[in-house]
Amino acid sequence: MLTDKQIKEMVIKALEERKPRNILMVVPDYTRCFSNAGLIANVAYHWCVENNVGVEILEALGTHVPMTEKEIKAMYGDIPLEKFHGHDWRHDVEKIGEVPASFVEEVTEGLWKKAVAVEVNRMVLDPKFDLVLSPGQVVPHEVIGMANQAKNLFVGAGGSDMINQSHIIGAVYGMERMMGRDFTPVRKIFDYALEHFLSKRCHLLWMLTVCTAPNDVIQTHGLFIGEDRKPLEDAVALAQEKNIDYVDTGIKKCVVYLNEKEFHSTWLGNKAVYRTRMAIADGGELIILAPAVDKFGEDKTNDALIRKYGYKGRIHTLELLNQNEDLQANMGVAAHLIHGSSDGRFSITYAVRDISQKEIEDVGFIPASYEELAKKYDPAKLQYGYNTVDGEEIFYIPNPALGLWINREKFNS
Repeated sequence: MLTDKQIKEMVIKALEERKPRNILMVVPDYTRCFSNAGLIANVAYHWCVENNVGVEILEALGTHVPMTEKEIKAMYGDIPLEKFHGHDWRHDVEKIGEVPASFVEEVTEGLWKKAVAVEVNRMVLDPKFDLVLSPGQVVPHEVIGMANQAKNLFVGAGGSDMINQSHIIGAVYGMERMMGRDFTPVRKIFDYALEHFLSKRCHLLWMLTVCTAPNDVIQTHGLFIGEDRKPLEDAVALAQEKNIDYVDTGIKKCVVYLNEKEFHSTWLGNKAVYRTRMAIADGGELIILAPAVDKFGEDKTNDALIRKYGYKGRIHTLELLNQNEDLQANMGVAAHLIHGSSDGRFSITYAVRDISQKEIEDVGFIPASYEELAKKYDPAKLQYGYNTVDGEEIFYIPNPALGLWINREKFNS
C-alpha cells in the first residue's frame, strides 16, 4: 500500500521527467472521491505553481452534475476554484473522428453495427496545453469492464454519441460478460479512438490508481503512470485482485448502503444493483439504503425519461428503444435502465427519504422508508460481509462503488 508521501514523490518525478510548460488536468468528479485523484491533482497543481507551469482543470463529468464548491474543496483541497471548468457533454465538444461501423460490428460480435463519433471537450484539444494529465481509479465498471484511462476522456470529457452508444453497446453485449475485465467491446472502441484520433492531437499522461476504502478511509494499493496502455493493464490486474470479491454461494439477502455524500440519484445509486447482480441468488432480495437519493436522473432530461419508462428489464427496454424516438436520442438512458434492473431475477427495494413511495414504485422498485429499514439494518452497526439480523443472514456492503461481487457457483473469474 502506498503512502501519501510515496504518491507525491511518484507524481513529481513523472512531471519533472516530462518538463511540461502548460498542463490540462482532466479529473474525476466527486463520485470518484475515493480514487485518490484528489491528492494526485493537488500535488500536480502545487508543482505547477512552484515551477511556473500553467495549469487548468477540466472536470470529467460525463453526464453528471458539476461538482459543488464543497465537493471540490473536500476532494481537491486548496486548489483555487477558478481553476476548475465543468464539462457540458452536449455542447462543449469537438468531433475528431469516427470509429467505423465495421470495427464496431466486429468487436460486438455483430450485436451493434453503427459507427461511433469520437468527440472530446475542446479544452483537451487546445494546442497551448503540452500535457494532458488524466488521474483516476481503475475499478470494475458496468459499461466498459474496468473504468478509467481513455474512458476519462471519451465519456468523462466526451460527447453525446460516444456516451450514448458506448453505454447501449455495453448493455446489449451484457454486463456479466464484461464487468471486471479488460479488452471488452467498449474498451476496444476506446482503444481505437485513442490510437487513431486523440493520441495524435495531444500528449496524454495517465496516472491510474487502484484503491479500496474500508470505513471510508482511502487505501491506495497501486499508482501506475505512463503514456501507453501498460499503466491500464497493470492497474487492471491489481484491481481484479483488490476490487473483486467472490462469495461461495448466491446471496439471498443483500443490504447496500449509499453514502449520502456520494449518492444523490438512482443514476449513480444503481451501482448497488449492477455491482451485486452477479452475486445475488435467483429469487433473492436487494435492499438499498439511500438516505440522500432524491431524484432519478442526473439532469432533467434523463430524470424525465427514467420516470417515463422505468427499470423494467433488458428485453422490455430494448423493445422500448426500438419504438420510441426519445430513447433513441438518449441511448445512455436506455442502457442505464437495463443496468438498473434485475431482469426479474431478484427484488430491489429502495429505502429513501425524499422520493415518494409511489414514484419509487412507478419506476419498478419496491419502496420503503429509509428510517424504518436503517433502524433494522443499521449501517453504524453492520460489518462488511455476512451479518445476522433478527435471526436472518444478510450480506452487507457499505459502498458498492469500489467493488464487484461475484458468485463462484455461477461465474468464472
